[in-house]
Amino acid sequence: MFSRRVFLRNGALAVVGTAAIPSFLTRAAFSAVGAGAGNKRLVVIFQRGAADGLNIVVPHGEQAYYAMRPSINIPRNAVLDLDGFFGLHPAMSALQPLWQQRHLAIVHAAGSPDPSRSHFDAQDFMESGTPGDKATEDGWLNRTLHSLPAPADKSAFRAIGLGPSLPRILAGPEPAVAVNSINDFSVGGRNPNATPVSNTFEAMYANSVDSVLHGTGQETFEAVKMLKAADPAKYKPAPGADYPRGRFGESLKQLCQLIKANLGVQVAFADIGGWDHHVNEGSTQGQIANVLREFSQSLGAFWTDLGDLAEDTVVVTMSEFGRTARENGNRGTDHGHANVMFVMGGPVKGGKVYGSWPGLDQSQLYEGRDLAVTTDFRRVLGEAVDRHLGNKALNQVFPGFDNQAGKFVRFLG
Repeated sequence: MFSRRVFLRNGALAVVGTAAIPSFLTRAAFSAVGAGAGNKRLVVIFQRGAADGLNIVVPHGEQAYYAMRPSINIPRNAVLDLDGFFGLHPAMSALQPLWQQRHLAIVHAAGSPDPSRSHFDAQDFMESGTPGDKATEDGWLNRTLHSLPAPADKSAFRAIGLGPSLPRILAGPEPAVAVNSINDFSVGGRNPNATPVSNTFEAMYANSVDSVLHGTGQETFEAVKMLKAADPAKYKPAPGADYPRGRFGESLKQLCQLIKANLGVQVAFADIGGWDHHVNEGSTQGQIANVLREFSQSLGAFWTDLGDLAEDTVVVTMSEFGRTARENGNRGTDHGHANVMFVMGGPVKGGKVYGSWPGLDQSQLYEGRDLAVTTDFRRVLGEAVDRHLGNKALNQVFPGFDNQAGKFVRFLG
């Protein structure tokens, strides 16, 4: 009977007595066993440092690519071919099944129209959703929720940032919580490794002495208390979901755990650094290969771990800008312009590279050095917000940008 226990998907959090559960979760749990099914979720991934889109989704059908990158190109015989012209870096084999199953789409030559080559400014513009305008205070992902009807049982976990502090993209009037590590929460003095000040979770929450949790409201405290009471350390990913070691893989594993727990996650954000390859970028091996392996294996494991919940989940990746078309004198690449975005999920019309390819001929390069932007990043994000989350108020989410549905890339079914 539901009267004394709540069943959470896949046994991830086992059984919790209703006394430990805040009221909004109790009501949701009583509504149906599969309370998480049918809820649309959007996950945004930021590749911080300006990823090299040309070595990630390689235009191996264009000779100019090889001429511009004599020592760091991805050889044709090593590329994981996608459509005869583009191919994935070989370190990204974990995403190849999603492409073949048509759950992974790619938008190439995408990015911000702002010409900044500053990491700080460009990342800020991507997260605020207002390129060129430094006065914007909130993030576009927060505005996405703010212009959507609030659910009847509003969860403290509706908006989550995986990391030590709330990201720029989630700043704004809608409550959001940042989770650095679920297993580091301390409830009622049960953590023997905690400092005396933070040994009681209530004290930790009240005094903000720990960076694990950043959020607002008693609901946040109660929700995390419930999570801890269920002993999340015992969580086991689904068979075949092999998360790699590292912060990014751990972030996605924890996010999947929270989604499976039916805690009402609607939007989530995670990031992965290590993309600023000015020196010795590498080719099939080296720096870029290492970070791409972690990136793709983490996303692949997340997809597998979600199971049937992947049908209602869309994941979008982005980076502040790309890299120069030509390699530099240090066998690396410098700050560029256009980049590549990935979109994966159940409703995605995958198995296709979207966007208009501008070409790499000298006359086609932006400022004579970079891949040109032909798809504004807000066009990609706007389609996910509109067609997946059902938010038609894109003029509020991305103010000042003409984001009509008729101009969408159409990667969602």
